[in-house]
Amino acid sequence: MNAYKVPLRLGLLLALVFALETSAALAKCQDRPKPGVDWSQCEKERLILRNADLSGAILKRTDLSGADLAGAKLVGAVLVQANLARARLRGANLEGADMTKAQGDRTDFQSANMAGVILAKSELPRANLTGADLSGADLSKAELGRAVFRGANLDGADLRHAYIARAKFTGVRLAGVRLGGAYMLMTRFEGADLSGALGLTQEQIEIACGDDGTKLPDGLRRPASWPCAQDE
Repeated sequence: MNAYKVPLRLGLLLALVFALETSAALAKCQDRPKPGVDWSQCEKERLILRNADLSGAILKRTDLSGADLAGAKLVGAVLVQANLARARLRGANLEGADMTKAQGDRTDFQSANMAGVILAKSELPRANLTGADLSGADLSKAELGRAVFRGANLDGADLRHAYIARAKFTGVRLAGVRLGGAYMLMTRFEGADLSGALGLTQEQIEIACGDDGTKLPDGLRRPASWPCAQDE
């Protein structure tokens, strides 16, 4: 057999396999929204999915930027490395979802159920998490600069080594929250009860913002003056 024919045939076979896989991937992206749907790596930006049932959906690396998922059911969904920039998930049920390394700017999670969600190493600057339930959530090493957590439930949440500079935690439940290594420059804790926070250090407190209503864990003291700039 001609020595050049073997690699040529192998190349054609690989090209055929790639074409078939690509065709299959494109086909699944046309599937209708339903529990367990596999939209991994699909482009679903600006899609209207209000109140859709996407429980257990596979949305790994899916582009959901600008999508309207208000009230959607995403219990146990996989959103690893999904693009959620400016997506609307207000009132969505994301309980137990895996959102590791999810990315997005100004994502709206207001009043969402995010109990036990995994947001480790996610990048969600300026996210709106007002009133969200993040109890037991994993936010370790997440980038949440200027995020808003007003009135959220963060009991038992893991924020170790998270970047929460200038984030707002006013009126937040923080019992058992883990804050070891979190970067808290100008983080707003006015009126917040940090007495049950774990891993918090004096160095973190010195660069954060609080007021007379801020409660600290035993052994930590209030700064002589809180370094708070009134910048919304």
